[in-house]
Amino acid sequence: MAIIITIDGWSACGKSTLAKALAKKLGYVYIDSGAMYRAITLYFLRNHIDWTDVKEVKQALKDITIEFNFNENTLQSEIYLNEENVEYVIRDLVIAEKVSDVAAIKEVRTFAVAQQQKLGERKGIVMDGRDIGTTVFPKAEVKIFMVADERVRVERRFKELFEKNPNITIEEIKTNLEMRDYIDSHREISPLRKAEDAIELDNTNLTEKEQLDFALLLAKKKIVENIPA
Repeated sequence: MAIIITIDGWSACGKSTLAKALAKKLGYVYIDSGAMYRAITLYFLRNHIDWTDVKEVKQALKDITIEFNFNENTLQSEIYLNEENVEYVIRDLVIAEKVSDVAAIKEVRTFAVAQQQKLGERKGIVMDGRDIGTTVFPKAEVKIFMVADERVRVERRFKELFEKNPNITIEEIKTNLEMRDYIDSHREISPLRKAEDAIELDNTNLTEKEQLDFALLLAKKKIVENIPA
């Protein structure tokens, strides 16, 4: 019996890494909810949308279509904004600096959550983000909440972005993460928080294999429990 698995947590905790690996092991569809907000942010920046203007935001959202298409070469789902593959464009630090502000907008979250819930209608998905287990899929069968020491998170994000931008500094990354943590946890709409029934996974000192084994055990146990008698 297919289930829904949600993975929430702080920035640079490795949510996407775990979600992708878990989906691959289970043969499930991986959906990066954060990529959806990044794609919306990209559209707003490209089109000079004033996201403090509710009317302008609502009109802009009507012109946005977001899809996930499977790339047979990378064996991963990639995000498309209005039929353009923006999987790598949205990883830029410029997007990272604005995405929390955009994601905090009520109309944007309503738009994104509706898209996410539609993608989960058939179950058999692993979705990561910040409010997936609390707002998007409050009845998900497996909920994981990821945490890690800030120092480790900064190092991980630095390694990720340095390849694309050698001029980036540790200080810039640290400031960006602290800003995003604050905005994500203090926003009025769907703030980042651990669902009451979520299992916390602190991967500060875990390898990718160790965290995957942990998540697989949780998932397989729940899948068995959901098999009709």
